Amino acid sequence: MPYQDVFDLFWKEVTESVEEGRFAKLTMAKTIGKPNLRNIFVRPIYSKDEFKVLLKLRYRSKDTEDQEDEFTLDEAFVVLKSHLRKSFSSVLLFTITKDVAFKINKKGAGSITESLPTFISLPTFMVVRPPKG
Repeated sequence: MPYQDVFDLFWKEVTESVEEGRFAKLTMAKTIGKPNLRNIFVRPIYSKDEFKVLLKLRYRSKDTEDQEDEFTLDEAFVVLKSHLRKSFSSVLLFTITKDVAFKINKKGAGSITESLPTFISLPTFMVVRPPKG
């Protein structure tokens, strides 16, 4: 199956984990070649009113400052999808019930595998924002 279709299935796992309060973090790793962009991390920001994520771009070069921005889950999807097969060939979803790995092989086919959870409770690095108002 083309990686784009498989990534859409993977993203469904991401949204379900958020809706069910199981989402711990998401990481894009395994770079293709040696791009300056080394990793992309997505961490949850929970507030009473809404769910957002903190998306961090980490660079290899010490001359390039890492970037952090807040996004909705849909906005993060667009950013992450734009880096697939250009900069990264794998995305790892960490939840408190299972870990889910999305990978693209050299022929452009996508696959999803599940494993035991890395986290058994939500991490303490979660950012909690007070409600607006």
